[in-house]
Amino acid sequence: MTGENLQVVIVIPTFNNAKTLGGILRDVLSYSLPVIVVNDGSTDETSEVLTSFPDIQVIGYEKNRGKGFALNKGLKAATDTGYRYAVTLDSDGQHFAGDIPAFLKAIEEYPDSLLIGARNLSSENMPGKNTFANKFSNFWFTLETGIRLSDTQSGFRLYPLHKLKNIRFFTVRYEFELEVIVKAAWRNIHVANIPIKVYYPPEEERVSHFRPLRDFTRISLLNTVLVLIALLWYWPWKFINKHITHSKESNLRISLAVMFGVFMGIVPVWGYQMILAGILAHFLGLNKVITLVASNISIPPMIPFILFGSYAVGGWMLNRPISLAIHEVTFETIKDSLIQYLIGSMVFAVISGLVAGIICLAVLTLYRKPEPIIQ
Repeated sequence: MTGENLQVVIVIPTFNNAKTLGGILRDVLSYSLPVIVVNDGSTDETSEVLTSFPDIQVIGYEKNRGKGFALNKGLKAATDTGYRYAVTLDSDGQHFAGDIPAFLKAIEEYPDSLLIGARNLSSENMPGKNTFANKFSNFWFTLETGIRLSDTQSGFRLYPLHKLKNIRFFTVRYEFELEVIVKAAWRNIHVANIPIKVYYPPEEERVSHFRPLRDFTRISLLNTVLVLIALLWYWPWKFINKHITHSKESNLRISLAVMFGVFMGIVPVWGYQMILAGILAHFLGLNKVITLVASNISIPPMIPFILFGSYAVGGWMLNRPISLAIHEVTFETIKDSLIQYLIGSMVFAVISGLVAGIICLAVLTLYRKPEPIIQ
């Protein structure tokens, strides 16, 4: 199947790469694919180079806005025109148009995937900062999505345009290429590498607009935001989707596992709560994963509330005033406080477990759709 049948367009963002742009366009046009070039406010002879290629679509603006902005502009134009896929490559001469067929072949095998060209990071003249930046980016991408890639920074890519259409992006410079693949992975779009060739000219001939301090800072800030979103939203959502929404367990069994997990997270066996929760869940026939996750209620931010709740319930059980101020530290006062806490923690654990289980059962009954019965 040809690129035309696959509805593929080539998108090339460019900024002050007039010396290499013409050769790249000639190589790309030999594959008879439509081309969109985004002139990101170039101040060299880029405009003159583009006028010698009347068959390509050019999007231009006066002020340089950044690679991410240019890519977004080109991808939006491709989407609005009705193309299904866009192959993007850089205009500095490091990518070979001869790798375009590899993307087309891969997308036939894995339709609607987001494909990233994987460079040989040990190739001749590969800048050391690029190798470090890629390993740095790969690590954070895996933490944010659970997907392992060998190259997350290559600009030679194939984007499934209609799959990305409703995703909002906020970055406008180099960090955009990280944001787009993380958010694509979060939307269950298949993200994968395919091997490509790469050429890095000697340092004295190299033209790079990447500014290490500024751009590493931007990428680091983005990773901080993405990790927080992953921890607070993506990973909990993925866990719920896998172990609860599509679980074969009944709503009652799931609620019992949550109930027991919360109970074990509060009982005064600090340091052994998860171990005991897992062992006892096994013998009780409860879902061990859900139990262990629920037992993590005793994470550090929750510990002050658990301790106070346990102590307060103990005071209520023993008909003692709830006072956190100790006027005299003696063996008796320590013993009395410890007894109050131990009794209170057991009762508080039971109450908290019951409340958590009831709430879980109510929510699941209201919102969880039963799995279809296959005849």
